[in-house]
Amino acid sequence: MLFKTFQDIKLSSLGFGTMRLPMMPDGSGEIDQAELDRMVDAAMEAGVNYYDTAFPYHDGKSEVAVGKSLSRYPRESWYLADKFPGHQNVHGVTPLRPEDVFEEQLRRCGVEYFDFYLLHNVNESSMKYYGNPENRYMDFFLEQKRNGRIRHLGFSCHADPECLRDFLALNGDHMEFCQIQLNYVDWFLQNAVEKCRILREAGLPVWVMEPVRGGKLARFPEQTEAQLRELRPDESIPAWAFRWLQTVPKPTVVLSGMSSLGQMEDNIRTFSTDRPLSEKEIGLLDRIGRDFARKIPCTGCRYCCAGCPMELNIPFLLSLANDVGVYASMNTVMRYGSLEPEKRADACIGCGQCVEACPQKINVPEEMKKLAEGMKSQKSWEAICRERAEAAKAGRG
Repeated sequence: MLFKTFQDIKLSSLGFGTMRLPMMPDGSGEIDQAELDRMVDAAMEAGVNYYDTAFPYHDGKSEVAVGKSLSRYPRESWYLADKFPGHQNVHGVTPLRPEDVFEEQLRRCGVEYFDFYLLHNVNESSMKYYGNPENRYMDFFLEQKRNGRIRHLGFSCHADPECLRDFLALNGDHMEFCQIQLNYVDWFLQNAVEKCRILREAGLPVWVMEPVRGGKLARFPEQTEAQLRELRPDESIPAWAFRWLQTVPKPTVVLSGMSSLGQMEDNIRTFSTDRPLSEKEIGLLDRIGRDFARKIPCTGCRYCCAGCPMELNIPFLLSLANDVGVYASMNTVMRYGSLEPEKRADACIGCGQCVEACPQKINVPEEMKKLAEGMKSQKSWEAICRERAEAAKAGRG
């Protein structure tokens, strides 16, 4: 396992992000604790010592499951990161008080302190909360740090560079690290190159989230994958994203949201060696990234869903919109047709709360309109089913 030094701590370069944990196959919506335990066992054996969770992940179940799994190992053998969801205090819901959330998080995780604690999702929208000194959230977290219940304080950020500068002007003196969305697509799509420069100037080490963009950089069309394998036949497709990080920005910790033991094992293999990319290989990823950027850059974080008045599964609909933009296959039509009419794209009322909540700055109402129009030009799933039934009936006759 590769390691990086943060202050006086030796951190594994690979961190376990727990927003997309393995789920039980029975559709119960429960986390598969046994599979998670196997993943943590493999991680601990390989030297992975950084584990990241958050208050809203899996509706609060991530903190419980991760804490339970880690509790099987000595407390000094792992570092746990959690986050305060201040970004949820801007959507008209009952405000979440730092003192209430923090105590609940300690209880859920079964710990007495957090090694790393972050202000979650600083962006243009959440600055309505984080940018208001009257909220006095920083006073509380600095007190917890003095009391040893927070060892290191930082923040995660999906903001544009200008907003990042504004936040640092307010709270930069108290921050020890910053977690940003960083990969070879967002290097230019979200101007991550400028964010890295700002953080270097501020003396803040970089943690990486979404290194493979929620799995979007783990699978490509056959021709693209063939190009990658020709250059590195022994590397998996996701490994390319991690090799790019090892070559270009070289962050301290890279969080990977793994949901199976196989993914964990593949990432452990990748992070057991440092294999920087050549200029030719970087150029290929640059071309792939620019092609990818033409699609809707949804990562499936689901922040948009919390306040949707129509309770739409927006990430699912956006994934279908990407499919339609390339090729509306039978699978796309079937998946869309499986939705109840009131959960389809044309049910969107265009209120715009999703736009405000979206870290990727996606104009969701516009994309919903495009998807609805695109699906109207397709034969409906209901019509396909009727035709199949009639054909089957005719065949029996």
